[in-house]
Amino acid sequence: MKRLLPLAALAIAVASCNTSGCLDNRNAIPRAQLYSSATGDAVTVNMLQIYGIGAPNDSVLVESGDAVSEIYLPMRSEHQTTSWCFHYTQSNISDLAMNDTITFGYTSTPYFASEECGASYRYNITSCTNTTHIVDSVVVVDSLITNVDRVRIRIYLRTAEPEPEPEPQPES
Repeated sequence: MKRLLPLAALAIAVASCNTSGCLDNRNAIPRAQLYSSATGDAVTVNMLQIYGIGAPNDSVLVESGDAVSEIYLPMRSEHQTTSWCFHYTQSNISDLAMNDTITFGYTSTPYFASEECGASYRYNITSCTNTTHIVDSVVVVDSLITNVDRVRIRIYLRTAEPEPEPEPQPES
């Protein structure tokens, strides 16, 4: 009987634990989508490498050859700006002088979600600057970056227009 009492207490304790845990995304990382500045349509590119500027260790987000239409651009809570380099690896524009830089200025605020989920940061984008070699413009759709996973940033790229179909020539 003495053995059954601790086992019963353990069974009750396990059964009363909250097993749902934290299912929410714990990180506030803005999601950006790529668009054509000519058409406004979403685009996918594969001759692009994206990496952090001044970020510790290996900060490559996208390797050239990977098809990318959306990217997550993490921010650093201990800084007020984060910059990303867009390096194009297509042969005619792979010169480093053609690289684009996008810099976000922001404030970061600690946010306590719950006991199970813990704390994270929320970011409020206060400024955005970019060079304009291939990146035409950057639009911050929603400046408050939370752990809700949705597109907050639109990056418009100068894309090549498709060649128009030649007009059929009348036969002579």
